[in-house]
Amino acid sequence: MGFSPLHKCTAAMKMLAYGTAANSFDDVLKMGESTILQTVKEFVKTVYSVYGPEFLWPPNQQEFEHILRSNEARGFPGMIGSIDCMHWEWANCPTGWHGMYKGHKGKPTMILEAVATKDLRIWHAFFGLPGSHNDINVLQRSPVFDDLANGRAPIVEFTVNDNIYSIGYYLADGIYPDWATLVKSISAPVSNKQKIYAQRQESCRKDVERAFGVLRAKWKILHTPARMWNPRDLNSIIRACIIL
Repeated sequence: MGFSPLHKCTAAMKMLAYGTAANSFDDVLKMGESTILQTVKEFVKTVYSVYGPEFLWPPNQQEFEHILRSNEARGFPGMIGSIDCMHWEWANCPTGWHGMYKGHKGKPTMILEAVATKDLRIWHAFFGLPGSHNDINVLQRSPVFDDLANGRAPIVEFTVNDNIYSIGYYLADGIYPDWATLVKSISAPVSNKQKIYAQRQESCRKDVERAFGVLRAKWKILHTPARMWNPRDLNSIIRACIIL
């Protein structure tokens, strides 16, 4: 039996949106489990190949200027986003890989590192490292600073305390290293000035955590343990969900 492209897209979207087992749609969509799984794989790969270069790409100069103006109004001139990691549990992780994919979560997971802005746009997504890594290990393997290292990063210039800076930065939590491109909160603020700064930094840093929350709420497949066997398929699924 042949299925129309619209029927296949409906099946794939339902699978992503509800996150239930593929065989639960047999009665509704009249499609077998293997057919639905294959449809989902083809759908997410197509979404990423067609829309990935547009939506999973660093902002252009005009978009950067908008982000900088927005963050300057919040009290953080030069800030271009907040960075953090999210774990996605992998239910079908091969038993022989459990030692590598188990971390502090206690179950096999895969890690998504993302950069998000105030409007919840995720323009950097680095996914696939085993859950035994921490945020620092992921950052050391991440391409997030590749453009900066190769001199291709958009120009960012701002002034703080009469000092001129030419490198944009991300807000991060305390585990991240003390780099010029990562601004962390004050762990033990004492003065009122430090307390206000820590409060505002932590509030703006929550942008990426809110993005993770919205992503999981909208696409339930990311809220439930992943049932695919191939890490490449999981990579395509999470990137397609971010784009959509």
